[in-house]
Amino acid sequence: MTDSYDVVVIGGGAAGLNGALMLARARRSVLVIDAGAPRNAPADGVHGLLAREGMSPIELLERGRAEVTSYGGELTTGEVVSAERTGDEFTVTLSDGRTVRARRLLVTSGLVDELPEVAGLRERWGRDVVHCPYCHGWEVRDKAIGIIGSGPMAVHGALLWRQWTSDVTLFTHTVTLTPEQSEQLAARGIRMIPGLVESVETADDHLVGVRLADGTRVAREVLVAPTRMVARAAFLAPLGLRPAEHASGAGEYIPADPMGRTEVPGVWVAGNVTDLSAQVGAAAAAGAMAGAQLNFELVTEETERAVAAHRELFSAAVEAEVTEQVLGDRAHGM
Repeated sequence: MTDSYDVVVIGGGAAGLNGALMLARARRSVLVIDAGAPRNAPADGVHGLLAREGMSPIELLERGRAEVTSYGGELTTGEVVSAERTGDEFTVTLSDGRTVRARRLLVTSGLVDELPEVAGLRERWGRDVVHCPYCHGWEVRDKAIGIIGSGPMAVHGALLWRQWTSDVTLFTHTVTLTPEQSEQLAARGIRMIPGLVESVETADDHLVGVRLADGTRVAREVLVAPTRMVARAAFLAPLGLRPAEHASGAGEYIPADPMGRTEVPGVWVAGNVTDLSAQVGAAAAAGAMAGAQLNFELVTEETERAVAAHRELFSAAVEAEVTEQVLGDRAHGM
């Protein structure tokens, strides 16, 4: 780390690295600060990403880091605890006390998945407890799947998962179904079981089902746990930028325009911190777009300064020329 950069990228996932790649290729000084806790760390592979299908998330990030540094971008490991405005720049402070300044910030810190309060659920997360059919559906196709009814997307998720298997059970848990939703689920052959899910049942380190609060045990091979998704953005509070509740009710995000520009001038976002449902490909594309637009914003600022300096220089030259002419005329008695 040096003292100051054109752009500091907070978060070293797909969005952050692709944004940094665009900026480094644009010959910007850029630093990526990564806490080293990617959301998809438990996953065996990245899916739905053209030409990288099934690649290990760790390998994908390693390749991304190598590409960024090959163009002069810098990387450091650390957790950002605050970002504040200092004059025309931002000061970013890390948990170990280090600070760095930047003309612009690109925040790609992702989100945190808050799971339902069910004993044993988190321990199976990313293995046989999953959340996204497009990320995991093919790998668990035709298995007996149970959906834990939690949050506003539970019924939506149950209907989606029916595409990958005919054996879907929705445990209503904390969700109250409307008559229309019950009819939709019944029409698709999705079984509905009322009552709270109390714990996950395992055997030989494999999920075998769930136990309900009334003691009933229901066999399942895979569980789907809809999560509440919350942007990792507490460090932006000093800038007055706080997560907002998403219209879907699925969690909290940092609002931004389609290019990634937030309401705070100079602060840009990309990836899951602003798009809760973005997969790796979409997050990377958003990072690239934000990086390109961010570079253009800096070019515009630099051009404005250059024009102002040029005008001042031209004005001074004209004034000097006029003064010289006047003095010359006086010397000749004119």
